[in-house]
Order: sequence, then structure tokens, then C-alpha cells
Amino acid sequence: MNEAALRQPPFAEFLGIKITHVSPERVTAELVAREELNNRHGIMHGGALMALADNLGGTATTANLKEGQRTTTIESKTNFFAAVPIGQTVYAECTPLHRGRSTMVWQTRITRADGRLCALVTQTQMVLGPEA
Repeated sequence: MNEAALRQPPFAEFLGIKITHVSPERVTAELVAREELNNRHGIMHGGALMALADNLGGTATTANLKEGQRTTTIESKTNFFAAVPIGQTVYAECTPLHRGRSTMVWQTRITRADGRLCALVTQTQMVLGPEA
């Protein structure tokens, strides 16, 4: 596996994302809905959930890259199903829908501790060649 997939960007640390598993087939993580992620209504901001999923999709793609390749998100779609009250932890699992040479498509399921689905994110990552 690509060692870069194990290293997380500073933004992931800033959000408080805790990566719990990384492999080319699956990435999992946890994120506590703390006060800094409040959307002013006592629930986790949807953007925090989207950022969690985006980070996992990038990590999963990176775990599948060849030496010298990079990745960037080119499309992301989120459906929200349940709120996450501040203080609760969400659990995310990112799995592939497509792993091609030029694009990879990932689905991230984000659930609460009670198992309820909070969000489903589908994103496309472009695979970029080595920098010139």
C-alpha cells in the first residue's frame, strides 16, 4: 500500500478525524461532533460530514495510486438522512464503486453510534500523473 495514504493532511487533524483503517479496498474513520463543528442548531454542520467523506475518498484513492501519482476530487454528491447531535461520534466507511486508471469513484457511509445512516457521499477522484 502507498505510505502516503497513512499520512493525513493537516485539515484532517484540524477537523479531528481519527482514521481507524486504511487499505486499498476500504478506509474507515471516526469524528466527534464537537462544539466547533456545530451548525448553530446543536447538530453537526453538514460541511463537516462532507469534509470527512472527502478526506476518506482522497485517502482511499491515495492507497491505490502508483509511485508518482496524485489525486484530486472532481465531483462529490451528498445525501443527508439524520442529524448528528453535538457530543455524538460518527463512523464513516469508504468503499470503491470504481477503481480505474484515470478516475476512482468512492461511496462513504456515515452513521451514528445507534447505527442510523446520517449521510451517503459519492465522490469521483481524478488520478493525476507525476508533476512535470
